[in-house]
Amino acid sequence: MLNGLAATSADWDASFIDGLAAASELVLLDNRGIGASSDNGAPFDIRQLAEDTARVIEALEFERASVLGWSLDGCIAQTLALEHPARINKLILLSTDPGGTDAKLASPDVRSRLADMSGTPHEQARRLLSVLFPADLAESIYQKFGGIVAAARAQLSADLVRRQVAAMDAWHRDGTGDRLRELSTPTFVAAGIEDIVIPASNALALVNAIPGAWLAQIQGRRPRFHGAVSTPTRRSYQWVPRPLMNRSINQEGPT
Repeated sequence: MLNGLAATSADWDASFIDGLAAASELVLLDNRGIGASSDNGAPFDIRQLAEDTARVIEALEFERASVLGWSLDGCIAQTLALEHPARINKLILLSTDPGGTDAKLASPDVRSRLADMSGTPHEQARRLLSVLFPADLAESIYQKFGGIVAAARAQLSADLVRRQVAAMDAWHRDGTGDRLRELSTPTFVAAGIEDIVIPASNALALVNAIPGAWLAQIQGRRPRFHGAVSTPTRRSYQWVPRPLMNRSINQEGPT
């Protein structure tokens, strides 16, 4: 489980994680420099983050793993599957893009608001939620979970966010391009049809490029599906004594 820009392993929505943990063993990662992971402060790119994930899979002695990547980390998941295909069982890409010239970018205003670390943590939380969710939903989510989001923002390093944005910018110059046609990993792609952070046309580009990929488009009341916030509900997984991950109690493995 690979979370998105400026997000840690603690930021997944609890009900989403609980649903997955009911059937699969989960490993939730923090990218370098964020959450419980440290780094040396140097610039990095998507390929380096993918190699970090590969080392975690190896360290856990998993022969193969299914990998879910959301947003920025969907780019990491694609790269991981291309560079280490023998290690990847299935690939799940949520609200992400193929990078390079095939990617359709959000507006400059949206990109600016996503990376904006100015103001108090609560001001940052309200601004972030206004991007991730429709206007009629964002304020109610802020009223319920704004404190949680603000607490997470207070722990963020502005330098780390800048380096993540730089890695994403480089991805949009290079990306995976035609290499996606090399993928033989079973792949599921999902996106909200009105997502303003990563436009839904990117999901179609991914499905058209990845042989045999499946597509789900989120419609109905919440078609601007992109964000997730953690909630203080009971979780069905437990922390293990490793600094980067959670594992669920369920030991049946991915299905």
